[in-house]
Amino acid sequence: CKERQPPARGDEELCRWRIDVALQFRTLQFLARPCYNMFIMERKEEILRRERERAREIFRVTWLGFWVNVFLSIFKISAGYIGNSRAVLADGVHSLSDLITDIAVLVGVRFWIAPPDERHPYGYKRLESLISFFIGALLAVAGLGIAYDAISRIGSQGNEQVGSIFALVAALSSIVSKEILFRWTVRKAKELKSDAVEANAWDHRSDAISSIPTALAVAVAVWFPDFAVVDLIGALLVSLFILHAAWSICRSAAHVLVDGGVDERIGERIADYCMRLDAVRGVHDLRTRYLGQALQVDMHVCVDADLTVEQGNDIAHNVERALYSPEAVQYIGVEIFDALVHIDPWRPQEKGDIL
Repeated sequence: CKERQPPARGDEELCRWRIDVALQFRTLQFLARPCYNMFIMERKEEILRRERERAREIFRVTWLGFWVNVFLSIFKISAGYIGNSRAVLADGVHSLSDLITDIAVLVGVRFWIAPPDERHPYGYKRLESLISFFIGALLAVAGLGIAYDAISRIGSQGNEQVGSIFALVAALSSIVSKEILFRWTVRKAKELKSDAVEANAWDHRSDAISSIPTALAVAVAVWFPDFAVVDLIGALLVSLFILHAAWSICRSAAHVLVDGGVDERIGERIADYCMRLDAVRGVHDLRTRYLGQALQVDMHVCVDADLTVEQGNDIAHNVERALYSPEAVQYIGVEIFDALVHIDPWRPQEKGDIL
C-alpha cells in the first residue's frame, strides 16, 4: 500500500482510492493477528520440543555418573575394609553420598521440563535452580565434614591406619575416573545450559580431589608411616576448595531464586536490539529475571504519539517476535523465554530514552 501513488484525478476517485487502501490495511491487520498467535503457539511447541530433547540428554549424562558412583562406592568401601584403610573407607562413603545429587537431578528434570499450567503460568524452570542450590548445600556439608575430620585427627593418628596397595589403587582409580567424568559432564552442562548438571559435575570434581589426600595418606601409611600428618594438611586444603565450589553454586542458584536479573551489559544489549526495530523511538523501565537458563523480559517501548492503539499493539508484537528470534539470542547472548512489551507515547525530548 505504501508504494501505491494516489491517482491524479478528481476528488471522487481520490476518495475511492483512499477507501481502498484503508480496507487493504485493515485486512492486513486482521490477517496479521492470527499469524502472530500461530507464531506464539509454534514457538511454545518448539520450546517444549527442545526441552524434551535437553531432558533426554541430561538423563543420559546423569545416569552415567550415577553408575560410576555406584561402582566406585562399592570398590572403595571394599578396598578400605580389606586394606584396613579408614581414609579409603570414608572416601567410599563420600562417593555413596554423591548418589543423592544424581537422584536429585534425575527426579528434578522430570518436573522442570513440564509445560506451564493454570497454577504455574511461568512453568517449573526454577526447580532446576532449586536443585542446584541443594547440590551446593550438600557440597558445603561434605567440605565441612572433611575439614572437621582432619582437624579432629590432628595429633591422634598413631599407627591406626595401616593401608595397602589395594587401597591405594582404589583411591587412584577414583581420582582418574571422577576427573574424566567431571570434564565430560561439565562440557555437556555448557552445551545443555544446565546449572543442575554443572553443579553435579563439580560434585564429581570434589570427589576426585577429596581422593587425592586419601591416596596420599595410604601411600604415606604404607611407605612413610612417620609422616601421616601430610594427609591432614591435604584434607584441609581440599575442604577449602570444595567450600569455594559450593559457595559459587549456591550463589548462582540463589540469584535466580530471588528474581535476579541480567547485568547492565546484557540489559543495554536488549535495549539496543529493540531500538534497531522500525517505529521504536525509545526503551525504558527494562526489567529482567531468570527462569532457569532462559530470561523473562518486560519493558516500556516508546512509539509515535499519534499512532492508534491498534498500531501500537502491532509494534509491541513485532518487538516481542524480534526478541524471540535466533538473531536476538546471538546478539544479546541469552535466550528470552517470555517478553511483555508496554507501549508509551513518545515525544521528541524522549528520543533514545533507555533506562
